[in-house]
This record gives sequence, C-alpha cells and structure tokens, in this order.
Amino acid sequence: MKIVSLFSRWRTRIFMIVLHVVVVGLLFLLDRDVVHQIPHHLWYTALYLLLFVLTLFQYLFTAGSNPGYVDDALKDEMAAENERFLRDYSLGSGRVERSKGVASYNSSTRLTVWLGSGSSSSNRTCPTCRVYQPPRSKHCHDCNRCVLRFDHYCAWLGTCVGYGNHCRFWWYIFEETVLCLWTSVMYVTSLRSAGRSSSWLHFSAMIILLVVVLAALIFLVLLLLFHSYLVITNQTTHELIRRKRIPELRNLPENVKPYSKGYVRNIYSFCCAPSGLYEIEKMPSITILEERANYSFLESLYFNCC
Repeated sequence: MKIVSLFSRWRTRIFMIVLHVVVVGLLFLLDRDVVHQIPHHLWYTALYLLLFVLTLFQYLFTAGSNPGYVDDALKDEMAAENERFLRDYSLGSGRVERSKGVASYNSSTRLTVWLGSGSSSSNRTCPTCRVYQPPRSKHCHDCNRCVLRFDHYCAWLGTCVGYGNHCRFWWYIFEETVLCLWTSVMYVTSLRSAGRSSSWLHFSAMIILLVVVLAALIFLVLLLLFHSYLVITNQTTHELIRRKRIPELRNLPENVKPYSKGYVRNIYSFCCAPSGLYEIEKMPSITILEERANYSFLESLYFNCC
C-alpha cells in the first residue's frame, strides 16, 4: 500500500515537472523570435529561466518536506526529555519529573507525550495513530498520519501542508504566481509579434497555451491571497472551513481568530519561527477574545497579550 501511495505521489510530481517544461518549452519552440532575441535580452531571459528553475526546486523542496508529523514530534521531544533527564541525573538534580504513563516538561506549553491510558488526555488520542493529538492537529487520511497545525492535503504536491512546511508552501505558490504572470506576458508578446504571418495551427496552439497559463494564474492569485490571509490571522484552511466541527472553536464568535497574536507577530511567527520542539499555542480566555473581536485594524496589528 505504501509503495502504491509513493508511486502515485511521484507520478503527480513528474507530471507537474513535465507540465512546466512543456508550457515554457513550447513558448521558445513556437516563437523563433524569442530564441533570436536572447542575445539582445540576455539578462531578461536569464532571470526568467532562473525563476523557472527556482520554482521547480521550491516545488520539489516543498513536496519532499516534512509537514510536521505528530509522531516525529513526539520522538524528538522524548529524545530531548531523555537528554534532560540524563543531564539532571548526572548533576544530581532532583527536579526531574516522571509520572505514570506521561513524560512532560515543566512548561505546560510543551507538547505532552501520551504513553498510557486512563488520563484526561486520552480523549485527544488519535484512534488510528494511537498518539496524543495536540490542539490544531488532525489525522490526514491521505498520509495516514497525524499532522501538527494541519492545513490541508495538497494533491499536486502529494503531501500534507502543516506546521513544518506551510511557509515553504506559501513561497512556492508565490514563485509559481510570478512565473505564470511572466509566462503569460511572454505569450501575449509572442502573439502580437506573430500577427497574421503565423499559420492557423501555430496561432491556435499559442492561444490554447495562453488560456491554460491564464487559468492557472487566476487560480494561483486567489490561492496566494487566501493563504496570505491565513498567515496574517494565524489560521489554517482546516480551521476556517471546519470551524463548527472543531470542539475548541465551535462555540467561539465567527469573527474571532482565537490563535492570532496580532498581524505583525503572526507574520513573524510564520516566517521566522525558530526551529526546534513544537510549542502548543495557548488560546486566550473568551473575555479577551470577545474584546479583540471589536479591535480596529491598527489595534489588531499587535496584541499586548497573547
């Protein structure tokens, strides 16, 4: 089953790479003037090809990245916990805490590792993975694993988008949007220069390819705007669409973004979050959330409390 799934993912990725090469390659093959003008517009062509290569690299980099699987995070935290335990033990410290079935940090914001049963944490245990599900995580049926801060499963990437690769995904769709915009401009320029001198078949092929690129551009612009909104408000696609099905969100007012730390902090956390162990995001009290619902745009830029 895993082999079939892996083959399906790479089949999709190969298709995406071939699609890029075909759309860009046909531009140079159908319009000989573009090739002839390369020596006169060397930097223009070099920058375009550089963007093309970077976009493909970003696509493969994002597709092959870890979205932040819960079980991997648990292993990392257990390793850090064991290292801390050995360090404190070697120093003769009595501050090491162990409880039956649970290994945790002193800080309540750290990811709690559920190792047993009979605790209040058991109602957040994934029935498939048999691991503790922190808030904002979800089991992905396509990957068959739980993902931290799950956003969505991207069929074009063949992987989930979550805590570990959402930033990479945003940069990928940004680069893809710029590439589609640039490619559409080059196709329009080629059609204008070709005019009536080109054959009907040649002209029709250029029109079809231009329509494909423009359709992709419209979709990418909307997708980029949507995910930019999610970044600014510190939300995920899953939380926005399935809000009524998430226990901790279903009773909150619709205009409240419970995990938002202010627009500036949200963007900083998304782009510049330090790597390391996953931190569970605390949700403020309902009183604070109701107050923030009435904040102006300037007040929402930066919250004094988190």
